[in-house]
Amino acid sequence: MLKVEGLTAFYGQSQVLFGMELWVEAGEVATLLGRNGMGKTTTIRTILGLVPPAGGRVAFEGRELAGQPPHRIARVGIGLVPEGRQVFPTLTVLENLVATAANRDGRANPWTVPRVCALFPRLAERAGNLARTLSGGEQQMLAIGRALMTNPKLLILDEATEGLAPLVRAEIWQCLATLKAEGQSILVVDKNVAALARLADRHHVIEKGRLAWTGTSAALTADPSLKERYLGV
Repeated sequence: MLKVEGLTAFYGQSQVLFGMELWVEAGEVATLLGRNGMGKTTTIRTILGLVPPAGGRVAFEGRELAGQPPHRIARVGIGLVPEGRQVFPTLTVLENLVATAANRDGRANPWTVPRVCALFPRLAERAGNLARTLSGGEQQMLAIGRALMTNPKLLILDEATEGLAPLVRAEIWQCLATLKAEGQSILVVDKNVAALARLADRHHVIEKGRLAWTGTSAALTADPSLKERYLGV
């Protein structure tokens, strides 16, 4: 579904990505792992056109995305839950959900407000509340719900559970497991390797802007040195 090859990117004169590669198959959950500052968010932002690629290829269902503006990339079926959630603070929960709603592929069972609220009952309870009044966990639920309302073919989550309380993190992981069971393709960035190993089919480890390792959950958990080399503080 998604294939990234030889991706390079800069912030000004500083090069951040040095031929980064990753791929996501339809219906699978894939991860992007690495220490802080290794290029995870830059990879996501470059895929989505928020950072212009200096070189390489980004293909989605065979369509070339590199160099396309972000709004066109979003319309091909990629939904983003950004780092820091970035909900619309002065809109209500309901307004956040409907602001980006779309069903461009004409799905028979699209994501709707009632369906999102069934996934996250707390959003139904706070439908009329301004987003800025929600807790961090509730804002993350809202950010996920808002992305789902675009009915994406691929859902990307950048720092899926960062800064959340343990009970809320567990709820987010359960949500992602539910989405996977429904066949949703997902690319997730997070630091909780144990939770990701239980959820994901494929892992990509980034080191200094390059793909350092890729493999299955079984391979990741079988080699403790991987965590020490690439993921430890």
